[in-house]
Amino acid sequence: MAGWYRLDERRNALCIDVHLQPNARSSEIAGLHGTALKVRVAAPPLDQRANAALIGLLADRLGVAPSRLRIARGMKGRSKTVEVGEPDDEVLRRVQALLA
Repeated sequence: MAGWYRLDERRNALCIDVHLQPNARSSEIAGLHGTALKVRVAAPPLDQRANAALIGLLADRLGVAPSRLRIARGMKGRSKTVEVGEPDDEVLRRVQALLA
């Protein structure tokens, strides 16, 4: 597995390390930032709007409901860990394809 995501079999969750850039021109996956997936969102960091935009973008790209994703670490900072609950083989395939 790549360094920016890992499967936590004990909790049955896929953990994705994210570096979030709010107030971007558009919402997109922008490659890697060190050992984290760099995600740009157009939403501002006010009232958790950037976090909601991050969850929405990742849910769309991974083909899962937003309710299956949660920010496990970094609610107020740019460095975050997002967890996908109960990932199946399709979610694992899609997370690998995020940078392809």
